[in-house]
Amino acid sequence: MAPVFHHVLLVLVWLETQAAQPLCLQGCTCSEENFGRTLQCMSLSLRKIPGNLPEEFKRVRIENSPLFELPRGSFTNMSALEYLWLNFNNLTVMHLGALEYLPLLRELRLEGNKLSSVPWTVFHATPLLRVLDLKHNRIDVLPELALQFLVSLTFLDLSYNRLTVVSKSVFLNWPAYQKCQQPGCRGQVVSSMVLALHDNPWVCDCRLRGLVQFFKSVILPFILVNSYLICQGPPSKAGQLFHEIELSACMKPQISTSSINVTIQVGQNVTLSCLAQARPSPTIAWTYPLSTWREFDVLTSSTAADAVLSQLTIPAAHLVDSGNYTCLASNSMGRSKLIIPLHVQPAQALPAPLSPSSPSEGHAYVDLRVVKPTAHGILLQWLAVATGPEEEWFTLYVASDAALQKEVVHIGPGIDTYAVEDLLPGTKYEACISLGSQPPHHGQCVIFVTGRDGSGLEGRERLLHITVVLCVVLLAVPVAIYAWVAQGLCSCRQWGLFCCPRHRKVPRCPHAAPQDRDSSFREHSIIWEDPEGHRDTEVDKEKGEGDGS
Repeated sequence: MAPVFHHVLLVLVWLETQAAQPLCLQGCTCSEENFGRTLQCMSLSLRKIPGNLPEEFKRVRIENSPLFELPRGSFTNMSALEYLWLNFNNLTVMHLGALEYLPLLRELRLEGNKLSSVPWTVFHATPLLRVLDLKHNRIDVLPELALQFLVSLTFLDLSYNRLTVVSKSVFLNWPAYQKCQQPGCRGQVVSSMVLALHDNPWVCDCRLRGLVQFFKSVILPFILVNSYLICQGPPSKAGQLFHEIELSACMKPQISTSSINVTIQVGQNVTLSCLAQARPSPTIAWTYPLSTWREFDVLTSSTAADAVLSQLTIPAAHLVDSGNYTCLASNSMGRSKLIIPLHVQPAQALPAPLSPSSPSEGHAYVDLRVVKPTAHGILLQWLAVATGPEEEWFTLYVASDAALQKEVVHIGPGIDTYAVEDLLPGTKYEACISLGSQPPHHGQCVIFVTGRDGSGLEGRERLLHITVVLCVVLLAVPVAIYAWVAQGLCSCRQWGLFCCPRHRKVPRCPHAAPQDRDSSFREHSIIWEDPEGHRDTEVDKEKGEGDGS
């Protein structure tokens, strides 16, 4: 009887022990180590940190999972956790407060994730953290106060990231380093920090000068895992080691030019030059009065390690191009600007005939555009400048083949807008601007054609968008209005589209044009396309009639 009783007693003790043992997460393994209880989850489909983990775990290891982010309060019930390994997951976002309730955390390993930044103030909640492993991530910035709350840190691995420039202030602001620099610290034993920074795409220009000098001179408390840090840029320093290079101090851009005060005649070409010397290399931008209307080619090239030359070319200058051209150079140290006055004078002799693409005629400069749709029409915008003393006002004409009269508006010079409303379907419209009472000249008009009806608007808008991308002459406006600048250059046959071919005739429209309409309104060729994508031109109709006969 006694042996049976003893056996039953052992079974009861074992059952009580198993009942007291906390359950492990399904799919994971739990074990008892010399430092405490461990949870290990490998290659599971965990998308977030489980919320029901018991408090007694000392180490948690979750690897090779689709874990995407660490939200605030991810470890609310794990205040005893000391070792957290989250290597080779899909971590992209780490929120502020992600490490809250982990006051005993000593080791955090996040190797092989996709972190592009770290909220460094998150370590305010982990004052005992000694090991921080961030290698093989995408971190490209290290703020100057990144180590401010890592007061106990002894190992930091930032190798195999995307760091290009780091200030030495990052390490000067580390509390352990500041403590070492205090009076009376020489005789004390100061713990050093093992630092891994190798295999980053370092750009060895003036911005890295402080860090290079710092690592050349300092011995403690930093120990580099790999002291052979290699430059990847600029090209003149690529492949060189940190301890082999000498870097100059950074410098705000200094600008010079050979074009101090430029005077040319109408129709001449001119190139304005701007040379900027700076460290690091500057970016250069040009501003001038009509930059939103007149776009000129700019060529930028490096003439030396610290010098950039920018050249702005104005072809066939017009009187409206006169003004101050500002060259603006900027880098991380600041910005500088240089103003180059340009004076365009009238030609002494009669000018040669202007090219067909020129927007200017006579004594006026006109640039007319369809800029955007309105509720029931389109919005015109123009720049009109009178360059002669004869007349200083302009006339805006809006006409259609279906209207008996033109819409005439007298306007002043400058930049202005006009809304063309209540457009009729299936109608060709023309808008022109001329100087005073003169007839409109070549390049001073814009033509647009409305769709036949309001059905299938979505399909037409999609077609218009494609045409804009391929042709760069059509504009998307409401109720399937098709608009383009008259005489625009088009070559879209290779795309299977027809865009204003010059040899074709104007499509047949209701012939109710006003009798006083200027003949120049008939000089533009267009193509009309209905919602189903059928193209209708007079040439096509004539061809069909010819085939039928």
